[in-house]
Amino acid sequence: MWSLYLSFVSTGREFLSFQWDALLLETGLAAAIVAPPGWRGRASESPPWTAIALMRWLVFKLYLGSGWCKLASHDPTWRDGTACCYHYASQPLPTRLGWYAHQLPRRAQRISTFAVLALEIGAPFLTFAPRRVRRLGWAALTGLQLLIAATGNYGFFNLLTLVDSLWMLDDEPVARALRRRPPVATRAPWWRRLAVAAAALPVLALSVSKLVARVRPSIEVPRPVARLDRELAPFEAVSNYGLFAVMTTKRPEIIVEGSLDGVEWREYRFRYKPGDLHAPPRFAAPHQPRLDWQMWFAALGPPPVWFERFLIRILEGKREVLALLAANPFPDGPPTYVRALLYDYWMTRREERQRTGAWWKRELLGTYLPQVRLGRRP
Repeated sequence: MWSLYLSFVSTGREFLSFQWDALLLETGLAAAIVAPPGWRGRASESPPWTAIALMRWLVFKLYLGSGWCKLASHDPTWRDGTACCYHYASQPLPTRLGWYAHQLPRRAQRISTFAVLALEIGAPFLTFAPRRVRRLGWAALTGLQLLIAATGNYGFFNLLTLVDSLWMLDDEPVARALRRRPPVATRAPWWRRLAVAAAALPVLALSVSKLVARVRPSIEVPRPVARLDRELAPFEAVSNYGLFAVMTTKRPEIIVEGSLDGVEWREYRFRYKPGDLHAPPRFAAPHQPRLDWQMWFAALGPPPVWFERFLIRILEGKREVLALLAANPFPDGPPTYVRALLYDYWMTRREERQRTGAWWKRELLGTYLPQVRLGRRP
């Protein structure tokens, strides 16, 4: 499963370059190291300490890296506590609950901003605390993940993070939640403990060095670790994490339109990204509509190569590509022309939605890509 997903990531390029893709690969490789022996994978053996250290360190690095990057970026919205004033509306794919979170008073937004920083930077250290304190840390980080998942669509990232975070617990609370007796596990034989240590310790050393280099860039990475990093780089064995180090304070959106005559234009609707002002934000996770996500990134800069190819596929009437959209405004055949306009989107206030029924407002910024047709520019 790990090698299969690695092949997808290696060929999918920007469409499979998200942090949860990297986390799935890192988790998958770590799981292959620490999983109990046997096809059925019964936990008849207690995991060696090296296995526990590898998995708990992954949780620690994931959260601390996510919090540290926000401070290291010197982004003013994280420094002055206003990041959450923008986040719910400017994130790639907000949910309906994200719209309601955006309506919270500014004081609540500032408190939640500082709470995120405190949890991501402080709570990870509880990963290595005694059992009872570690459970409190797990509860705090789990609550943070649930709030993130409720207000935004991040694919399987939140679910995978919750699964990884279970390593902060011991068997007793997990068994109680599943209404089962805690398993009676035996100590692994010496040869298995040695094999797990031989596989886990190099990965753990590389992971530690990456986080240290991120926190203290001036520290030189030891040569053996740097060489190991080069050798394992194609396998995505260890990655750094950190979303929204610099908060986007506006929401540019690309609207793709088609026309038969270059005069009357019809809009292509996407399944999840904002377009129709009266369509509420939708839940999509754990599924990730990768085209919708890439449209968010594309709007932040000049048209990427894949976007031009996307428009070509629309002009060709490719059913596989059109199936990614909510509806085809040209059911009888592809359009002659397509173009892309750039709008500034922002969420309506509560009273505006009650009055108009709209979840979004928008203002035209200009042309993102001029009208084109197959073979030449008009």
